[in-house]
Amino acid sequence: MIAATYFMVAGGPFGLEEIVEKTGYRATLLILLITPLLWSLPTAMMVSELATAIPEEGGFYIWVRRGMGRCMGYQETWLTLAGSVFEMALYPNLFVAYLGRFAPPVVAGHRGLIIGFGMIVLCTAWNALGTRAMGDGSVALNAALLLPFVALVVIAPFHAQGRPTGRVSLRHADLLGGILIAMWNYMGWDNLSTIAGEVESPKRTYTRAMFGAVALVTISYLLPVAAVSRMGLDPNAWTDGGWVDVGRLVGGQALGLAIAVAGILGAVGSFGALMMSFTRLPSVMAEDGYLPKVFARTSRRTGAPWVAILVCAVFWAACYPLGFERSLILDVLLTGLSILLEFCALAALRIREPNLARPYCIPGGLAGAFLIGVPPLGMLVAALVRNRSELIGQTNELTIGAAVIAAGFLLYVVSGWLGRKAALKADQSPRTMP
Repeated sequence: MIAATYFMVAGGPFGLEEIVEKTGYRATLLILLITPLLWSLPTAMMVSELATAIPEEGGFYIWVRRGMGRCMGYQETWLTLAGSVFEMALYPNLFVAYLGRFAPPVVAGHRGLIIGFGMIVLCTAWNALGTRAMGDGSVALNAALLLPFVALVVIAPFHAQGRPTGRVSLRHADLLGGILIAMWNYMGWDNLSTIAGEVESPKRTYTRAMFGAVALVTISYLLPVAAVSRMGLDPNAWTDGGWVDVGRLVGGQALGLAIAVAGILGAVGSFGALMMSFTRLPSVMAEDGYLPKVFARTSRRTGAPWVAILVCAVFWAACYPLGFERSLILDVLLTGLSILLEFCALAALRIREPNLARPYCIPGGLAGAFLIGVPPLGMLVAALVRNRSELIGQTNELTIGAAVIAAGFLLYVVSGWLGRKAALKADQSPRTMP
């Protein structure tokens, strides 16, 4: 569970390059240390309480529905699945990009697109084998992913190039932009909750998995950046894929190649783990009548919701060639709002079900349940204020986000009407006596 959560949240230190470029080494280390305290730790505590108190398949959808009603439960799922369009289109592109770092001819032309589709097929088959196969595979991928960075941390301090004299001027200085990227790199702690019905001893396991994953992610971010900071490299030289260049500089072509392979493994592990999480949502929604019942079908052998897995895979594969750029503000907006709904459900359940057994309980009573959500709310507001003018094409990203949010309420009304119509038709259909 720790390994699967690691891929849902991080997938390696990849993505930190822009923070170094925007803020420099010292500020990056400070951001990577403070962000989990204000963003990740409160979320992990919230997930630990709700996942151990209500260890049901569907996770955060069930929590919000139970605490705040069916409409808000629907919005929780809608925000997550809408955000997955941008999230899941990213990983096949990352897979192809890192493969191209050491084998450009392999991904040239349409070959890169075919390879990306192949990665989606691989992760779909992996998910069809069930959560046990996903968990075991995630452990192996984690080890293979992190080993090159362990070597980097050990070797880098011996390759110091001499610290630059004076203060380095950052060409793209942007402190709040760096914080936004860090928030994105520390998102996903609640995703493991959707498979609670398939987890052994969830009331005992979730808390340990959450805090173990927080520690692993934070350490795997901090140590490589700290090691490279001692080399004296100009932070302005960091670009996307910069870890491969650093690996070549520190350990030659072999370490550069190993880090590129780690990038490939990170993309596979993240896509596979997130697929495991997201595909449980249509299955549970079908049981509640918001989707056709066929989505609730599971494999007799593995228990995996194979119809939901297959349909989601086809949908994400259709989005992949569109080449969505990593839209941080939309990702942070949609995912951040879904997380805030979970914090609201935490407080609502303290009021509505005070006697609910909570194997792990955030201290402070009702006030503690409210206060624990304040730091994430503050960080989300700051991120939205900072990036309120960003565009996709000619359209403001916040406008797109608002339209996505409004569409969720419209779809809830439509799906409820269709569900009632289907139920009425079933009641009026002739029945034969047994």
